[in-house]
Amino acid sequence: MEVADIPIGLSYNDVLLVPKKSSIESRKSVSTATQITKGISLNIPIITANMDTVTESNMAIAIAREGGLGIIHRFMTVEREAEEVKRVKRAQSYIIDNPYSISPNATVGDAREIMSKNDVSGLLVVDQKRRLLGILSDRDIRFVKDDKMLLSRAMTPRKRLVVGKPGISPDQALEVLDKHRLEKLPIVDSKDIVRGLITSKDIYKNVISEKSAKDRRGRLLVGAAIGVKGDYIDRANALADAGVDLLVLDIAHGHSDSVIEAIKKIKKETGVPVVAGNVATKQGVDDLARAGADGIKVGIGPGAACITRTVTGAGMPQLTAVLSCAEAADGYGIKVIADGGIKNSGDITKALAAGAAAVMIGSMFAGTDESPGYFVTRNGTKYKAYRGMASFGANISRKKVDKTIIDPQEAFDIVPEGVESSLPYKGSVKEVVYQLVGGVKSGMSYSGASTIEQLKRNANFIRLTANASKESYEKLSQY
Repeated sequence: MEVADIPIGLSYNDVLLVPKKSSIESRKSVSTATQITKGISLNIPIITANMDTVTESNMAIAIAREGGLGIIHRFMTVEREAEEVKRVKRAQSYIIDNPYSISPNATVGDAREIMSKNDVSGLLVVDQKRRLLGILSDRDIRFVKDDKMLLSRAMTPRKRLVVGKPGISPDQALEVLDKHRLEKLPIVDSKDIVRGLITSKDIYKNVISEKSAKDRRGRLLVGAAIGVKGDYIDRANALADAGVDLLVLDIAHGHSDSVIEAIKKIKKETGVPVVAGNVATKQGVDDLARAGADGIKVGIGPGAACITRTVTGAGMPQLTAVLSCAEAADGYGIKVIADGGIKNSGDITKALAAGAAAVMIGSMFAGTDESPGYFVTRNGTKYKAYRGMASFGANISRKKVDKTIIDPQEAFDIVPEGVESSLPYKGSVKEVVYQLVGGVKSGMSYSGASTIEQLKRNANFIRLTANASKESYEKLSQY
């Protein structure tokens, strides 16, 4: 190969967006709504990564309430991952279809255990046919010292309850809750059998709050990761039964026969939209799109905790990868998600301008209140663990999910392509999102764009010299 035959690859730091004339008076008039698959739309173009130090149910709930999407990682049992999805789906809904319930013959101790495990403040008390007998709230048992007391003595009985009928509208439910100053409204049919539950908190979030990313039933959107080997079909089916909105194939090199085969099987088995990847080339998009992928994840080696490029010598600068893959995906009517390499809000704007429908972010959300794990304090500063999913520790965790005993030779054979570290405390997801989305809206206005689609049409990139890059990105080192 001749030197002249080698193309140039560009990262986000290699370019800037050329400022354009703008008629946008305020970033409040800029919309960051986006569509990542034909049936899934978000209010902000941000997806939290399926990493075990980034996204479990707490993170997925928090980001969906801000208008984005969380992808539950797969380094756990099938049952637990399905339960994490269910937690997100129960966190906010116009009507909870299968509310947590308990028998009147159970004890206060039983109720406390169920409430704590599922993070709920009340239970419906039902008989074996699920006829409503009463409601037990945490207030009913707050000062009860006898854990063996039967719930039939502690609950609020059916005759004192206000209930709703199936088919009640959000406005009607809101009126009943407000009139009777209720927190919970059981939904029962003509035989008093429980058909659902409406809470004042969920009505507020669904009727009054508009920014959450929700499904057609008012529940928060959530995605989940699966692999392409072993139990992946069983995992996909369990996640589909739990109500997952999107399945994400979690494999470092997504342009492979195993991914193509997995897409076909998952689509046939579940019918749930599938985002496949990761790829970095037009041919990778072509092959996965033809296999039936509903979206493509783009990025080989740009992540903060990824050392694939160093270990293997393979990869593609992220801006070039997004430009190439987005153009190819347009031909199939599907979208790409730019995964990795995002260090600030300006990088998000560039990724969207290059054609991505959304970006996937890991490190910027690790270290928040909602990320998995515990805080540690060092020299007065709070930290949380963060690791790439191809790191040594993550590989060991994945093997532990499948079996309890790990052959020492298996551990020796692992060649890590990710690093492990700790990150400073960053506050809440809400605070991080506020800063990121505010920067993106400002960036869009510099291109005269009030929507992401306008940004893609209006954007012009300019390449930077070494001195221009220094002028742009090394300002903070002066202070």
